[in-house]
Amino acid sequence: MINQLHLAMIGLYHGDAERIQHFCKVHSYAKLIAESEQVDEKCLFTLEAAALTHDIGIHLCEEKYGNCNGKLQEKEGPALAEKLLGELGFDRDVSERVQYLIAHHHTYDAIDAIDYQILVEADFLVNIMEGALSKESARNIYQNIFKTTCGKKICREMFDL
Repeated sequence: MINQLHLAMIGLYHGDAERIQHFCKVHSYAKLIAESEQVDEKCLFTLEAAALTHDIGIHLCEEKYGNCNGKLQEKEGPALAEKLLGELGFDRDVSERVQYLIAHHHTYDAIDAIDYQILVEADFLVNIMEGALSKESARNIYQNIFKTTCGKKICREMFDL
């Protein structure tokens, strides 16, 4: 099912190689961190689905608002994910958690579980690089956001912190 979702997301983002690359990288880091942190199978499955779909609302936001900031993505993304996950036969409880994670993945003061923490860390690993943030910014994000042993290790090594 994860591979079907992955391919569906590539199709949905047709022609937008940069954003396809983004969610592929977030998915890869999320899976690596989750497996290193030894999350259970259901958590991993849900997290992988969320990592692939976390920015699903980005094109709609650009069309509707002329802007794709994180808060707008949190607002518009869950309904799109619900539809896609339903079409692919994902269980309702998985879909609901994925929608929750999409609706909060740019909200850092209410992280309530390991899947949420890992999604945020994986997204930051990619965003720091894609945004060409300074080492000082990377260090600040590291100190304030990263909690998992694996995520912290990747961040330290990737950005030489």
